[in-house]
Amino acid sequence: MPKYFLMVVALVCSFASATVSAQETHTLRLAETWGPNSPILGETTKHFADMVEKMSAGRLKVRIDSSNKHKAPFGIFDLVRNGQYDLGHTASYYYKGTIPNAMYFTTVPFGMLAPEQYAWFYYGGGMELMQKVYEPYGLLSFPGGNTGNQMGGWFNKEINSLEDLKGLKMRTPGFAGEVMSELGVAVTNLPPGELYTALERGTIDALEWVAPALDFPMGFHQIAKYYYSGWQEPGAEVQFLVNQKTWEKLPADLQEILRVAMRTAAYDMYAKSTNDSADAWDRMKEDYPNVTHKVFPPEVIDALRETTHRLLQQEAEKDPLAKEIITSIQDYLAKVRKWTNISDKAYLNSVSGD
Repeated sequence: MPKYFLMVVALVCSFASATVSAQETHTLRLAETWGPNSPILGETTKHFADMVEKMSAGRLKVRIDSSNKHKAPFGIFDLVRNGQYDLGHTASYYYKGTIPNAMYFTTVPFGMLAPEQYAWFYYGGGMELMQKVYEPYGLLSFPGGNTGNQMGGWFNKEINSLEDLKGLKMRTPGFAGEVMSELGVAVTNLPPGELYTALERGTIDALEWVAPALDFPMGFHQIAKYYYSGWQEPGAEVQFLVNQKTWEKLPADLQEILRVAMRTAAYDMYAKSTNDSADAWDRMKEDYPNVTHKVFPPEVIDALRETTHRLLQQEAEKDPLAKEIITSIQDYLAKVRKWTNISDKAYLNSVSGD
């Protein structure tokens, strides 16, 4: 058989193979912590799935299962790690009992604001450190959307001193829960769908969820009167989890589409959180004038800050990777906050009379 004929056959087969590969479709299953039709959080996954399908011209689709379907709102890590789902949308600090070093990638009390946090993820080494934590479990993790600065929570009674915290039953997750526990709070972590009932029935005396955008639809303002500004989650990033075996099976262009869609959906969640919190706070003040905004007294803030720093130091001393992550966060914050102080903070201070 002539050599040139073999070359033509090889080229035709190669082109046909590439054409088939280009038209091959993939459907990925995503499990989310949130319930069906959850505002902002659930909208983020839908936006993500829609972008993926459009950008891939239908070659890649994402099917979303909410917590009512998979029944494991705090089990997303295991569902994706074990291959029951290809993707997850959750918050890393929910898994501090299984992988303690994961909690720092959602937030750190008295830490970075959302823009500072995104800068750390993408340009300050945060993504690389996050991958160090998740790689042993066969997972990839990507920023999945920021709520912005979260409120300190809803309280049935006013907090005027440290003594008022002792014995208080409160839902607050992550590292903040450990800090509150040190100050005598009886801390619990409940799934979103159980929060209203727990507060209404007195199972808990206080809870921290997010901010007006997500708190107002939950109805907490109908039960608790005092709404405190935060200290615990100055920028709270949720996450996309990806099963690494699933990722490696995808063509490079579809991997890139996933990257772009995750990053875009995350940014849109931050923008929408800001917008919707502004709208919800206006409505809340108008319709529920008895809701009282408060800030924690200096005595409480000082104790929370000291306890946070002490516990972070303890974690750093126990584990080299924890030390690497905590040091990276603290060093980056020290650098970026100088700019925030002479830009955003100085601006707000100078126009505070507006």
